[in-house]
Amino acid sequence: MNEFEAGRPVVLRGGTVLPMSPGGSRRALPRTDVLVIGDTIAAVGPGLEAPENAVEIDASGGLVMPGMIDTHRHMWQTALRGYGADWTLTQYFVWFYLEHGKLFRPEDVNAGNTLAAIEALDAGVTTVVDWSHGLRTPDHADAAADALESVPGRYVLAYGNIQQPPAEWTAAPEFRDFVRRRVTGGDRLGFQIAFDVLGDPSFPEKPAFEVARELGAAVTTHAGVWGATSDDGIRLMYEHGFMTPETIYVHAASLSADSYHRIAATGGSISVSTESEQSAGQGYPPTWAIRAHDIPVSLSMDTSVWWSGDLFSAMRTTLGADRSREHMEAHAKGDTVTHCGLRADQVVEWATRGGAQALGRDDLGVIEPGKKADLVLIKNEHSPVSFPILNPFGHVAFQAQRGDVHTVIVDGRVVKHEHRLLGVDLAAARAQVERTVEHLRSTMGEEAWEKGMNPDIPSAKVLDNPYTYTDYRSDATHRL
Repeated sequence: MNEFEAGRPVVLRGGTVLPMSPGGSRRALPRTDVLVIGDTIAAVGPGLEAPENAVEIDASGGLVMPGMIDTHRHMWQTALRGYGADWTLTQYFVWFYLEHGKLFRPEDVNAGNTLAAIEALDAGVTTVVDWSHGLRTPDHADAAADALESVPGRYVLAYGNIQQPPAEWTAAPEFRDFVRRRVTGGDRLGFQIAFDVLGDPSFPEKPAFEVARELGAAVTTHAGVWGATSDDGIRLMYEHGFMTPETIYVHAASLSADSYHRIAATGGSISVSTESEQSAGQGYPPTWAIRAHDIPVSLSMDTSVWWSGDLFSAMRTTLGADRSREHMEAHAKGDTVTHCGLRADQVVEWATRGGAQALGRDDLGVIEPGKKADLVLIKNEHSPVSFPILNPFGHVAFQAQRGDVHTVIVDGRVVKHEHRLLGVDLAAARAQVERTVEHLRSTMGEEAWEKGMNPDIPSAKVLDNPYTYTDYRSDATHRL
């Protein structure tokens, strides 16, 4: 009998459980079992009785936490892992939006999505919002969805198209046809609509919001991106009634207090991509500011073109950036910070239950009976960093890494065990990505390929944001 055959109960024995329950996020349960039956957590407690046919996984000496949730990842770009390590945000815009993004075929989007989905599972990220703004044809969209459905994780396809104005592609019959065919309300593949609001007073994005409202789809938008989106976009959304609790504002790193007030008042949440914000230039990672407004936070990694594809890095860098800003603010006033404002358990919460709240999924991000069985066991008996575990939340945020992910369970199914992925054809994913790289490299030509990866330092200023589809220009994107 297959050890992890479908439907067989699983019990994680004797680990330190981080339940991440509302109101008790700092609570850790030592020497505790978690029983999974079907796709659900059946029981949590010490010495649980399990069905005779249950598979037992030894979690002693390890940490059991909810599966992590990434609310903003451009999965289609993963085939170019590390290619843009030395880019600015402007160079990213130019490469993808103006020069080479159109070279991606449907099979290339599929390759990136497949690899990204596998990578997420390997790192204990059980749910990913695929901010898929490379869907310039229905075939590209189908290829993206096919990839997500082929890997045993949980995903939300955030449909976008950087090659057309949002009012145009959301009105296209083929977009409606895709929604009719592929958005079925399934538990493991959700749907959002992804586009940005540029601040043009004529509000050309309004028809796209109306389509989203008609379809009952949440909107996710890059807000507060220095040089690209500003308070003007937030104000337009607010004045036209399109700011909702389901709206996810990505980055929100260069907004004013007025915009944060509007987000807080309408119940939206912010997806913080700290590695991205502190490197690409959207603005200083904003948790230090948005905490003061009590806005819900989730974490994301943005794109593997630059950064890591795991949320351990996101937690670590977020803590560092927030605390650094707090110290800087204090030093500027001649003061000293004596107590940390942001704690380790809070970033662990943002990486789990925070993402679930942003997606409106109260059945994810916590370890409680009756909730979905999306679980991660962090345990590495071959690593000297695996002990002692004194502060479980501090260990997750500062000590653990993707190589310490021992077991991953999604929807009750064990998809990784003893540090090895199960039911995943990594060789096929590698071959597919290699074909994509060869296609891009040969189509661009070797000189353009090398120049794209190793950009010159220009002597003159280049275009800040080529993602524009009207003649409107404003200095507001350059004012904090």
